[in-house]
Amino acid sequence: MTVELAKVAIELGRAAPDPDTALAAQWQLWIDDAEMLIEDRAAELKKPMPDEKKVDYVVRQAVVKHIRKPDDATQVTVSVDDGSSSKTYQSGQGRVVILDEWWAQLGLLKASGGAYSFDSAPGSGSVHVPWCNLLWGATYCSCGADIAGTPIYENRP
Repeated sequence: MTVELAKVAIELGRAAPDPDTALAAQWQLWIDDAEMLIEDRAAELKKPMPDEKKVDYVVRQAVVKHIRKPDDATQVTVSVDDGSSSKTYQSGQGRVVILDEWWAQLGLLKASGGAYSFDSAPGSGSVHVPWCNLLWGATYCSCGADIAGTPIYENRP
């Protein structure tokens, strides 16, 4: 992986920090952190490291995102007549984060079976008959398997 401070600076549209400064050390630390996150995810999913160009892109984007907005600050301004008051709220993660879209680009997105997962073969491995209302989205069983452990109202053919 070959992400350089100069490439991060180009992405930001500003000059790279001098190599011996704290800012340069900070940017390099964030680059190393992003690379470590990718290596750990690949090891966790037992997949090979993705293409170097893709890794460099994701590392660069993650570091640039963190430099631009390290704390996800939100500023609220209240104005009354000629006066105004501003308040800044910070709720950021304070660390380098790789977005799900970047994990997907690397082929390292974790599989999820969250709230929107569904059974594409309802009834397989179930004691309910395939036409039981419960398997078709109802909140009740029409075959009686919830009572007796086997269908009693709608016999199998």
